[in-house]
Amino acid sequence: MRSESMKPRRPASQDPTQLDDREPSFEHHIHGILSEIGEDPEREGLLKTPYRVAKAYRFLTQGYTQDVEQVLNGAIFEEDYNEMVIVKDIDFYSLCEHHMLPFFGRCHIAYIPNGRIIGLSKLPRIVEVFSRRLQVQERMTQQIAEALQHALRPLGVAVVCEGRHMCMMMRGVQKQNSVATTSEMLGAFEANSKTREEFLRLINTGF
Repeated sequence: MRSESMKPRRPASQDPTQLDDREPSFEHHIHGILSEIGEDPEREGLLKTPYRVAKAYRFLTQGYTQDVEQVLNGAIFEEDYNEMVIVKDIDFYSLCEHHMLPFFGRCHIAYIPNGRIIGLSKLPRIVEVFSRRLQVQERMTQQIAEALQHALRPLGVAVVCEGRHMCMMMRGVQKQNSVATTSEMLGAFEANSKTREEFLRLINTGF
């Protein structure tokens, strides 16, 4: 049995009680996980780990506290434009709901306006709302498309997401180069194959 004298002492500069944004209940669970995997939560390198993990997870799951309407903040404008609008290569980071391991990649979004356009910076923000949650890539792709469809009522919406999943890369089948691709096509993109093909061609073409 480890004697009290051998336990690492908590340096004053690393005392988590000095942190004013602590979440004791959350930190308690992380402390328990550290013990369960065979670690000593009281050793110097882990003293602040429960605090850091709790803070990190709040950031990584902040989508639960965000609302699409608030994120858009009125950035929808009347405009007589009816050609395809595309924003591609939007980085996303999310957490797999099955293992709580990261998956990450790129999202490509297109819509065909029906008298209204959206501020371009709002498209990545919509991606953030749904990616910063426990997710499956299929549902995330669908939610992004449906949110844009609801906000703009455009002639069509298309979303393609390409993701690398750490639950496949670090564990399980351990395939390092696998990429999952998901898509959601609404309106003109679903009904018209030429429109859909144009979108897919454009997202695979460089500047």
